[in-house]
Parts: sequence; C-alpha cells; structure tokens
Amino acid sequence: CLPPQGAVKRQALYACSTCTPPGAEPAGICLACSYECHGTHRLFELYTKRNFRCDCGNSKFKNLQCKLLPEKGRVNSGNKYNDNFYGLYCTCKRPYPDPEDEIPDEMIQCIVCEDWFHGRHLGAVPPESGDFHEMVCQACMKHCHFLWAYASQLAVFLLVGMYLPVPPLTKANSLEDEGIVLKVEEGEEQKKEIKKESGVEHHDTKEEKQLEQFNEPSTSSGCCSKFLQKFPIEIAETTSEFSFCKLKELQSKPFVKRDTATFWPSNWRSKLCTCEGCLKMYSELEVQFLTDECDTVLAYENKGTSDQETERRDPLMDTLNSMNRVQQVELICEYNDLKTELTDYLRRFADEGTVVKREDIQHFFEEFQSRKRRRTNRMQYYCS
Repeated sequence: CLPPQGAVKRQALYACSTCTPPGAEPAGICLACSYECHGTHRLFELYTKRNFRCDCGNSKFKNLQCKLLPEKGRVNSGNKYNDNFYGLYCTCKRPYPDPEDEIPDEMIQCIVCEDWFHGRHLGAVPPESGDFHEMVCQACMKHCHFLWAYASQLAVFLLVGMYLPVPPLTKANSLEDEGIVLKVEEGEEQKKEIKKESGVEHHDTKEEKQLEQFNEPSTSSGCCSKFLQKFPIEIAETTSEFSFCKLKELQSKPFVKRDTATFWPSNWRSKLCTCEGCLKMYSELEVQFLTDECDTVLAYENKGTSDQETERRDPLMDTLNSMNRVQQVELICEYNDLKTELTDYLRRFADEGTVVKREDIQHFFEEFQSRKRRRTNRMQYYCS
C-alpha cells in the first residue's frame, strides 16, 4: 500500500461492498489491502485504474482502520470514481457476471473512462479477438472528438471503408504503417473507354498534372520544400521554427464521425500529434495519458510478466555460486530445514482455509530462530 508516495500510475484495484455498500461514498483499495484488511469481505475486482491512491482506512471508511498504513485520515481528491465501484458496468449499469443476462458477451474496457462495456452495447461489433488492442467507447469518442480524424487512418476497420476518408480517384490510398493498402485506382484503359463513350478524348493538361500533385499525400518536409522553392530567403530563415501539426493535416481531409466506439491497434498512440497546440488540447480534455505508451494495459501486463520472470530466479542458486563447497553443503542443509518447517506451518492455514497474515510469518521466523539457538549439539555436515 503506497499512499504516501502519491497516486500510482496504474495498479490493480478492488472495491469493498462490505465497507462501502450502495449509498455510501465510493472507495477503492489496493491489492495489498484487499488481502490484509478486507480478507473476509465481499470485493469487486476493478482490474486496473490509472493515477489512483488507495482509500483503505481513510475518512470514507467509518469503522475500519488500515492495518498496513493506519495514518490515513483524508479523502484522495485526485481519485476518479464511477459505477464500477458499486459493481455496476457498461451503459446498462448491470453487474458482471450478470445472473439475469443469458447472452454470452465479453466485456471490454474503454482506455479513456476505464469503464467496462458489453460488446453489443458499443454501437459497433468488436473486431475478431486479437485484431485490436484498445477501445474508446461512444461517450469518450464524443468527448475526444479529435480522435475521429485519426480513426480514418489508424483505427481497426470493422467494415470496408467504415473509417476511411473518400480518397481521390486518380491515386492509390496507402496505409503503409498498418500494412494495409486499399486501391481505388482506375486503369488507363478504363479511363480512355469512358472518355471515348462520352465523346471526349482524354489528354493530360498542365492543370490536371498540378491537381494530381496536389492530391499526393503531403508531409511536413514536402510542404516545406515546396515553400522553399517559391520563397527561398524568407522561409529558409524560419524553417527551424516551423511547427507541423499532424491533426490539422488529417482534419483537412474528409473523414466521418459515427456514434460508435472505435478499436485501435497496439501502436496507435505513437501516431498522435505532440505539437504544442495538441498537447494543450490533451491537457484541457484531461487525456494527456493518450500520448504515454507506458500507460497502456498491455505495457502494465508486460511489466508484470517481466517482474515475475525476475522473481522466478532462485536466490539460493545465486548465493550458492558465490560460496565454497563446505559453505554450500551447510547452506543447503539449513535451507531444507527451513523449507520443511515452513511448509508444515503453512499447511495448517491451507487446511483451515484462513489467510496468512504478516504477523503469522513474523511469529514463524521468531520461533524458527529460537529453535536454532537451542540446538546445542549441532550436526557437522562435512569432514574436518
């Protein structure tokens, strides 16, 4: 439990309906407090929330003091709460699992509001499992309206062309970053046939060539080079200060807004514009975390996997490698004694179905050390 360190960037949280039932103020507790302070209570698993500080034992809990950090006396004003803290989810405000819902439907978490939604209540059918990494719900798409301009280029497609802008007929529209190429190019023979049927022969003109160049996908460097060719002196002096906005470029092209949720691939956050104007907009909308790729649930899960792999390393083997053979034999024998006694001690808790607490472990090691000191005729494990 880490309240003195401030809000945790992302952590697993629980809500205790025993301590904060419906009608009471919502509160969230960390994983450690769920074991130590609420082991016999009814809990709702909230999965992960960002920028949250554990409430256990603060002023929201009338008859409970946190056993890990007793000095909690104030409300965490930076925490954000929703119906999840009462065990209700989605726009339908139903529990999960719902005993009255006979329709098999998985729930998906919105990465903006962090509420959970039934797939059928998103306004759009979610893509096949594994085809997307994050979802933004309908309400958050209205709040973060700028995302619709990005959706036309980055979002996972549900139907052909659902999020695509209308491309020029004379060019091929390529989404190279996503490995998807959608061609709407008419062949030259088809163009000639159409022109002949209408009685007009097709000829390339200077104006058409200019139009074709205008329709080519533009980049910041491309724009600058064209300006530099026209105004080499004036523009060259200010090129280093030129601030290119990806969002404005996307908003200048046709795109469609729909009353649906959107689904995004794993690397979409890295494509968001981080110019000064956009960063200010993110701050005003309170979605600065969208530009932080470490904020994703995937990054959180990967960190957990990495931590587990580190913990799997056997400290005994690391210690043994730094010892001579006599020390190794003594350590292995002592380790086996400790392992046997600790296993027998913990088996009692497993048989009784009770939670092992910190004081139980402290008591075991105090007794273990006491027994070691009483061993007057200690066995010698090696030849002298």
